[in-house]
Amino acid sequence: MSDAIARLADIRLAIGRAEADARRPAGSVSLVAVSKTFAAEEIEPVLAAGQRVFGENRVQEAQGKWPDLRARYPDIELHLIGPLQSNKAKEAVALFDMIHTVDRPSIAQALAKEIARQGRAPRLLVQVNTGEEEQKAGVVPQNADAFLRACREEHGLLIEGLMCIPPVDQSPGPHFALLAKIAKRNGLATLSMGMSADFETAIEVGATHVRVGSAIFGTR
Repeated sequence: MSDAIARLADIRLAIGRAEADARRPAGSVSLVAVSKTFAAEEIEPVLAAGQRVFGENRVQEAQGKWPDLRARYPDIELHLIGPLQSNKAKEAVALFDMIHTVDRPSIAQALAKEIARQGRAPRLLVQVNTGEEEQKAGVVPQNADAFLRACREEHGLLIEGLMCIPPVDQSPGPHFALLAKIAKRNGLATLSMGMSADFETAIEVGATHVRVGSAIFGTR
């Protein structure tokens, strides 16, 4: 995994350059290392190199590897970046520090119930389907304001920001700009956008979190 450590260093340098080019403060962008499908022994060298923020797609997979890693690295910050099912809300609230994929009323209701029950409140982002793709999760842009209002007023959730995954066959810049526009008019400061191929563009538009997997860990 020495290659992963070298790639991690390269990504950190690239993020720093992108911050400088966008005239943003150094360290204003958080790198979420996407560790989905990688085993604990493949993740640990990256942890040893100082990375502490990680993203997982599935609750069950994360449950299988992160509790032991957390015992050794208690300052880990774990993010759920994949779709969440209502019946996994209990486990998600218990395990994750940030959930990027709040996208429908049933999820908002389930999270509100578990946050109240457990007394633990992960940071929450609403996923916006900026490309309005049928196969992709997320609230469509024209419904985002109403959904955010419902999360706050009906479910009592503190929504911190927004997340998006642009269509693979389109330029990501307009999608990032749309997400930033929705966030601004709703008073939201956190933007999770940008992955291995486009995180520099996302930083230019205002990303606070970039989700990078293959550019660190390699192909799965």
